[in-house]
Amino acid sequence: MTMALDPTVHDGLVGTPEDALDPGAPSSSAPGDGPAAAVPRAAVSGRYQATVAGWQVELRVDVDGDRPTRRVSGDFFATTGATTSYFGSFVVDTPEITETPALVRVRGRGRFTWGATARLVTVVVPRVPAGAARAPALLRFSTVAGDPAPGGPEAAGPSATFPCAFASPWFRTVVWEQDSVAGAVPLVSYDTGLLPRPPGVPARVLGVTEAYADAGVQLLSSGMVNVLPLSEAGAGTSPRWSDSELHNAMAKHFSLFADAPRWQVWLLVATAHDQGYRGIMFDYADAFQRQGCAVFYDAIKGEDPASRRAALRTYVHELGHAFNLLHSWQKNGASPPAPLGPNAGLGDLSWMNYPWRYEPPPPAPGGEQAYWSAFPFQFTTNETVHLRHGFYRDVVMSANPFGTGAADTELDPEVFAEPVADRSGLALELRARPAFAYGEPVVVEIKLSATDLRGTTTHGYLHPNDEFVSVAVRQPSGRTVLFRPLLRHCVDEDRRLLLDPGRPAVYDSAYIGFGRDGHLFEEPGRYTLRAVYSGTDGSRVLSAPTELRVRRPLTAEDEEIGDLLLGGEQGQVLALLGSSSDLLRQGNTALDTVLEEHAGHPLAVYARLVKGVNAERDFKDLGADGVLRVHDAEPGESIRLLSEVEQASTGAGGVDNITLNTAMRTLAMAEARAGNPERAREVTERMVDVFAQKKLNPAVLETIRQQAEATAAAVTALTGEEPPARREDIPGQRKGESAPRSGAKRSARR
Repeated sequence: MTMALDPTVHDGLVGTPEDALDPGAPSSSAPGDGPAAAVPRAAVSGRYQATVAGWQVELRVDVDGDRPTRRVSGDFFATTGATTSYFGSFVVDTPEITETPALVRVRGRGRFTWGATARLVTVVVPRVPAGAARAPALLRFSTVAGDPAPGGPEAAGPSATFPCAFASPWFRTVVWEQDSVAGAVPLVSYDTGLLPRPPGVPARVLGVTEAYADAGVQLLSSGMVNVLPLSEAGAGTSPRWSDSELHNAMAKHFSLFADAPRWQVWLLVATAHDQGYRGIMFDYADAFQRQGCAVFYDAIKGEDPASRRAALRTYVHELGHAFNLLHSWQKNGASPPAPLGPNAGLGDLSWMNYPWRYEPPPPAPGGEQAYWSAFPFQFTTNETVHLRHGFYRDVVMSANPFGTGAADTELDPEVFAEPVADRSGLALELRARPAFAYGEPVVVEIKLSATDLRGTTTHGYLHPNDEFVSVAVRQPSGRTVLFRPLLRHCVDEDRRLLLDPGRPAVYDSAYIGFGRDGHLFEEPGRYTLRAVYSGTDGSRVLSAPTELRVRRPLTAEDEEIGDLLLGGEQGQVLALLGSSSDLLRQGNTALDTVLEEHAGHPLAVYARLVKGVNAERDFKDLGADGVLRVHDAEPGESIRLLSEVEQASTGAGGVDNITLNTAMRTLAMAEARAGNPERAREVTERMVDVFAQKKLNPAVLETIRQQAEATAAAVTALTGEEPPARREDIPGQRKGESAPRSGAKRSARR
């Protein structure tokens, strides 16, 4: 028998008799059962629900069962007429828990998303025999004195007693949709008994759904995996996916649904990323945030146990981002910040750490082998708390942005605080032009150098998209925000670079003018920027502040072209280095207007850049019918536009040097696509000349030479035509004599 919780009404509030809240209340047992303590009892943890007086309540009780976090939490939704809206959430982090054979009573002060005055939360759950139907839980809010708070939701939110029926043993339930591009085979599972594992970790067949079930989250498959074929027009298309194509696929997929929070997530199994990543999370501005991710089959395939184990970690990791879980070393950069695990988070044994970044406190060994030797195939305790008890909008897909909790996007000052001591052997420098025109894309150069002449080894991932470098921007208003990219790359690859006198520094550039939070440099005025780099060992290397100014437009044309570049869709096109998505049609139209009506303006170079890069590549367009259609590249258009970018940038104007490097290598590949391999190689040779004339550091120039050679090799691979022999390659050929060659006349510039 179970304790009755029939609702009665007291003073206008829905409730139950007060003795139901008494942990000493007697329990009933069936005749012949003996003492209640001797009867095996079912666990009480799980999800409970109620609909009472215009409120829908979801209560989560987490006090027993698998990995209990000893908390209760809940969400409130207000119903008005035929509509229901989210109202707020609460959690009790450190309650007093009383367990008797008859019931479990949880009591403590709650944290609320609204200005509640009835902050004392009491939950009572009767215990039932194992196998019996679960009894309802009683949820009550009260003041310290024990009386319900006066007033309605406007004053304190719901203040009452709610009988909540048992709904599920799971704390959250999420529908998981999975699509696979033709040629990419989705992972099914990994047998943890096939490779050495930590003591106490059982051998079992573990898949993505089981990994989340361990955290109390139910992943329900939406059905069979959909295989997305290429249309006939796409035969021979590169299997590699660009950020632009992935962004379009995500936007198209979620445009089929209302842009509203819902427990639904999408995972795309694509063939390969054009930069070699294992996975990315889709996260673009203002809509559809944290609703999907992609993994790349070519980077994670393999039937051997080690490959399947690593692939499972990639799947669980990328989906974790959709639940608003950050990388292990980034949690203190969330808003509000979360505590870091051992060794600034690098010592976390979690799905959200990278195996190659695993670095527990000394003297314990780190690295991939050490990670797998100790990894228990589960989320950490604080990650489990987030998945089970995070405030609704912090966890549900398409609600609060990635990395943002209940607070605003202001930064934790400790993330960018000066270290007391820095023995990392590294220095970080953030460079930017001192002034930008109104609407001009803000691009920064990031330099990481060695300060120890003996050399320092590090990973060298410098682009903010890779999430090892964070850039903070103090705007003219005084507000400081973090640049957060549209798509987040997971660089789950152990890359080690030795910075020493032979290679003292590495460089990258990043467009930080537009990210998930929109445009960061819309207003004229002074901005202060600062960056922090997370090293291989967890060192936090801070740059000095750098300032830049966004000038006010001087002419009507300046203002018009600035406005054309500052639209939301234009920002996405710029951030993606071009897109053929019809969902960004207005952004592309604005850039076309720049080229048609303001071709001579200095800022037109940016429109030429993104449209020129985009024209060099095919564009895979995932339609609502699940078929991939391909827009063919336009190499002739790419050649025209990028040649103009080169001409505008060889001197002091135009784009920055690293962007020019990218533009010229893309120009070479466009020439190759157009059937001009010799002209393509001329571009690679000319590229070295252009940068030599800019008087760059010899080590930087040597890197550019290597990039030029790699691009020339890619031209050969694309066209199948070997380059003509160089003079120095021909035995007996004297300098100054002509070497035999075929095809177009070769440039004399070397």
